[in-house]
Amino acid sequence: MKKLVPLLVLSLAAAVAMPAAAAENKQNTKMADCQKQAGDKKLEGKDRQSFVNECLKAKPASAATTSKSKMAECNAKTKGMSKDEANKARSECMKAS
Repeated sequence: MKKLVPLLVLSLAAAVAMPAAAAENKQNTKMADCQKQAGDKKLEGKDRQSFVNECLKAKPASAATTSKSKMAECNAKTKGMSKDEANKARSECMKAS
């Protein structure tokens, strides 16, 4: 029992630290990408700082938004079909990449 408690505490601490490390790594990667883009554009001083700040604020298109637009595209393709045909075509369309 005495060995079980420290092991449990250690595993809990590791579980809490992992998401924080992943988020930090993601931010570091984004920072490096923004810095590289600023370097490619040969920006310096305040222009570079402004560019990097805007780059870091930019958010990538979310999966939900992409999924919604894909659904709209698939729905448009099924107009005029019977319900069963439309369901089958929509299903195939959503599976396609």
